[in-house]
Amino acid sequence: MEYDLSEEERALQAMVRDFADDVVAPRAYEADRDHTLPLDVVAGMGELGLFGLPFPEDVGGQGGDLFALGIAIEQLARVDQSIAITLEAAVSLGAMPVHRFGTAEQRARLLPDLLAGTALAGFGLTEPDAGSDAGATRTTARRDGDEWVIDGAKQFITNSGTLITSFVTITAVTGERADGREEISTIIVPSGTPGFTVGPAYDKVGWRASDTHPLWFEGARVPAANLLGEQGRGFSGFLQILDEGRVAIAALATGAALGCLEAALAHARDRVVFGAPLATRQNAQFTIARMQARVHTARLAWHHAARLHGAGRAFAAEAAVAKLVASEAAMDNAREATQLFGGYGFMNEYPVGRHYRDSKILEIGEGTSEVQLLVIARSLGLAG
Repeated sequence: MEYDLSEEERALQAMVRDFADDVVAPRAYEADRDHTLPLDVVAGMGELGLFGLPFPEDVGGQGGDLFALGIAIEQLARVDQSIAITLEAAVSLGAMPVHRFGTAEQRARLLPDLLAGTALAGFGLTEPDAGSDAGATRTTARRDGDEWVIDGAKQFITNSGTLITSFVTITAVTGERADGREEISTIIVPSGTPGFTVGPAYDKVGWRASDTHPLWFEGARVPAANLLGEQGRGFSGFLQILDEGRVAIAALATGAALGCLEAALAHARDRVVFGAPLATRQNAQFTIARMQARVHTARLAWHHAARLHGAGRAFAAEAAVAKLVASEAAMDNAREATQLFGGYGFMNEYPVGRHYRDSKILEIGEGTSEVQLLVIARSLGLAG
């Protein structure tokens, strides 16, 4: 189905699909097994212009939008969620805050490499005691002359420790508001800053080729000019970014659900059981039909949210719906595809096995399913 794509959008979809099949997929098992992000694949995405998709041409981008980014992420996630989340986080959490809230000097200095894919950046929000309750930030940044002095810890930070990571942007308490609430700001911390330590990579259940680390700050000093956006507006600014990220994650989840569907279809046609192809068995047919229904619904949900965003309309509730529906579709399709594959599905070299491990985080990262339900409930006027 075309899903009302323009000619340019169909061309983008085909280009990224070919790249995913020809370049990403052959490397996926090895990268997952070795827990290593293949930087040559990242470079290939940069050469295709994927990191610059939703940015204006006058800053080095491709002049596209969130919808174009979603198209690319969906196609990558079909074959490798680790690569897809590398792109999603690099754009939504790495480059977009700089583009949206940075000064002219910050944008000119940082965006070119980020949009070319020759550098990556992370966004440090989550802490040991501040996950869904992001406002419970404990990392602090105090002003000392012309510098910020940062102390604290972040965890589960994507793209924070690669060889091409140039900086992380973190949230930190920088003071107290008039009403007694903590003032939270965002600050750019370059890689290699004394007092800034990137911990060992996590040993994760899924997304094992994605780069993810804990971060520690012990008296880390950065110039006062590294403040990103207005002081005290860091948390509200991040919430804007998070809504867009939920649409992108929904596109990723849709791609994962699609990858499971495609694998299940191929397996059912090739696998012979009791003298006939598995595809002739009604149970398998019904299972695959439900998988298709989930992909269709998930895609419509993220398309709708992305189109609203592109039209400048409110989209936060629709983004929450899209992430909720798509992440559940990915998890359900991964489980059912693995069941159809039988023992083969339990082997990591088969993509459905990797999708089964990878997809669970889609119901947790960038806002848990419970948070999405809360957003949706509030949009319906249900206070809580």
